[in-house]
Amino acid sequence: MPGITPDEFRRVMGRFATGVAIVTTRAGDDVHGTTMSAVCSVSLQPQLVLVCVDHESDIHALIRQSSVFAVNVLHEGQADLANELSHKGTPEQQAAHRLENLLHQNGETGAPLLEDNLAHVECRVENIIEAGDHTIYVGSVVAAGASPHADRPLLHYEGQYGSLSRDR
Repeated sequence: MPGITPDEFRRVMGRFATGVAIVTTRAGDDVHGTTMSAVCSVSLQPQLVLVCVDHESDIHALIRQSSVFAVNVLHEGQADLANELSHKGTPEQQAAHRLENLLHQNGETGAPLLEDNLAHVECRVENIIEAGDHTIYVGSVVAAGASPHADRPLLHYEGQYGSLSRDR
């Protein structure tokens, strides 16, 4: 049993700056997206990406059902979108997760690709690993693309959204 509380663990791990993405999927007519920072590339050969999904998240069962997901990387101007798709509970928040008011197109896998993303990666699930209160979905990359604009990424650090400094 860990020697620290969940709140302390969250505080410590919050010191690790991450990018922010909306992970999307489509299962039949059910289109869904949720904000995640637990996303990373795994391998170049073969090209693999993983997402860590909370068992309580609506998208958890949908990815398992559809076996596809897309990672939509957000730019610094999309903090409001990230915040909107990170909450759950009310009917309005649930509607937002269904992407009812967001412009998107279907990718090669059928997973939604949000307009105005910084980059995207579409995946087919290759492996499912249960890990505590999350499931790790490892996906084989089917397609990917990046915005031609030189926007900076949206970052998450200590529970807040931010961006890279202009001094680089």
